[in-house]
Amino acid sequence: MPLLLRRPLSPSLVSSFFLRRRSMSSKSDPISPSNTRIGWIGTGVMGRSMCGHLIKAGYSVTVFNRTISKAQPLLAMGANLAASPNSLASQSDVVFSIVGYPSDVRRVLLDPNSGALSGLSPGGVLVDMTTSEPSLAEEISKSASSAGCFSVDAPVSGGDLGAKNGKLSIFAGGDEATVKRLDPLFRLMGKVNFMGGSGKGQFAKLANQVTIASTMVGLVEGIVYAHKAGLDVRKFLEAISTGAAGSKSIDLYGERILKRDFDPGFYVDHFVKDLGICLNECQRMGLALPGLALAQQLYLSLKAHGEGGLGTQALILALERLNNVSVQPSVS
Repeated sequence: MPLLLRRPLSPSLVSSFFLRRRSMSSKSDPISPSNTRIGWIGTGVMGRSMCGHLIKAGYSVTVFNRTISKAQPLLAMGANLAASPNSLASQSDVVFSIVGYPSDVRRVLLDPNSGALSGLSPGGVLVDMTTSEPSLAEEISKSASSAGCFSVDAPVSGGDLGAKNGKLSIFAGGDEATVKRLDPLFRLMGKVNFMGGSGKGQFAKLANQVTIASTMVGLVEGIVYAHKAGLDVRKFLEAISTGAAGSKSIDLYGERILKRDFDPGFYVDHFVKDLGICLNECQRMGLALPGLALAQQLYLSLKAHGEGGLGTQALILALERLNNVSVQPSVS
C-alpha cells in the first residue's frame, strides 16, 4: 500500500486554528469589564439607554449608528465610534444590535462586506435585540456557527422607561450556556428569560406583542368609553389600575394619553412591523387571532394619517376619529 503523504498546513491556517482555540477556550472565563469588549449597533430610543448601562458599568464600548448625532450621548460617556458594523465587530467580543426592521438586521449583521459577522473573531457573540423574524434568527445562528461564533436572539419588552431604568424583560433564544454566560451584561439592562433554541426569543417577543396589542385596544376603548360617559378619566384609570383591569400598559401609557404626550417610547411604525410579522407567522401556522388583526388595522390607520413616528399610545387618536370625540387634556 503506498504511503500517503500529508500536505503541510499553511501558516495562516495554523494561526487561524490557534486563534479559534484560544477564543473558544475563553468561553469559560466570566464576562467582566476587564476582559470583554462590547460593540453596540443601534442607538435609538431604546438602544441608547441600554448601551449606556454597559458604559456606566465600566465596559469598553464601541458604537455604530447610521445617524451619528444619535450616538453623541454615548460618545460623551466614553464610547468609541466605528465607521461600520464590520469595523465595530473587529474591536469587540460581544456585539449587540437593536435596529428597526429585519432588513436592517440582515444588513448590519450578515452583509458579507460590511456586516458585523464578517469582522467578528471566532468565539465572538452576536446578540440581536431587535424584534425580528424567527427564521432570520435561525439564519444568523447558522451563519455564526459556520464562522466559529455564537448568536443569541434577545428582543426586549418594557419600552423607553424600562430601558432607562434597566428593567426590561429580555426574551433569549439560542444556546443556553451562551445565554447564561452573557447574564452579567443582560442584568444591567433587565431580566433575561431563556425561551429555548434559536428563534424562540423572537417567538416569545411576538407573543408578547400580540398580548400588548389587544391590551392597548382595551385601554384606549375604556378611556373613550369613560370620557363619553362623563367620568373623570384620570380618576377612572386610578380606580381600575389596582383591580383586575390593571396592566403595565396603564402604568406606562395612561398618564401620557391624558397629557396628550405621544412622544415615542416605542414607535407606531415599529409596532406595525411587529404585528405584521406576527400575522405572517399566524398564516404560516394556520392560526386565527382576530384581536391581533384588529389591532394591526387600527395601528395601520395611524400610519395612513402620517402618525407612524408617534408612540404606540397614539392609538387613542384612531379611536377618537372613529367616534368623533376628543378626550380632553387633563390637568395634573
